[in-house]
Amino acid sequence: MRPAILVIHPKENRAKCSLEPLRTRAEQFGLVFVEFARSRSIDLTDYVRLCVDGPALSAADSDRGLVVIDGSWRHAAAMQSSFAAAPPRSLIGYRTAYPRVSKLFQDPAAGLASIEALYIAYRILGRPTDGLLNGYRWRDEFLTLNGWV
Repeated sequence: MRPAILVIHPKENRAKCSLEPLRTRAEQFGLVFVEFARSRSIDLTDYVRLCVDGPALSAADSDRGLVVIDGSWRHAAAMQSSFAAAPPRSLIGYRTAYPRVSKLFQDPAAGLASIEALYIAYRILGRPTDGLLNGYRWRDEFLTLNGWV
């Protein structure tokens, strides 16, 4: 199984980053944390990229690696083009529990916290999710909103 590459914007506030609790358990979940840099080259052969638009992620993608871009919506949108080699996949029909508030612009209606997107993707791909949401403050609300309790 190819690892999930978690690309974190350097200006992301690590204290607010929903993926941060996974750093100490990255190996357990097959995760690789990478700090975003336009000059960094990553081989994305046989990877798909989570994004708001694109065909839905499905079990047919289970043999592929996963790229998760993490940053504010403004930064994440700008980062997408650096990973265009990985075909886009979306997560449609799921609800976020993360209380999103932006003073600068409106968040996408279909947006999820990065940890929520990773959890949903792992469920769809048949990867282990036990303990993946440990440390996520809105875990119970997220699971309830999506009918997993």
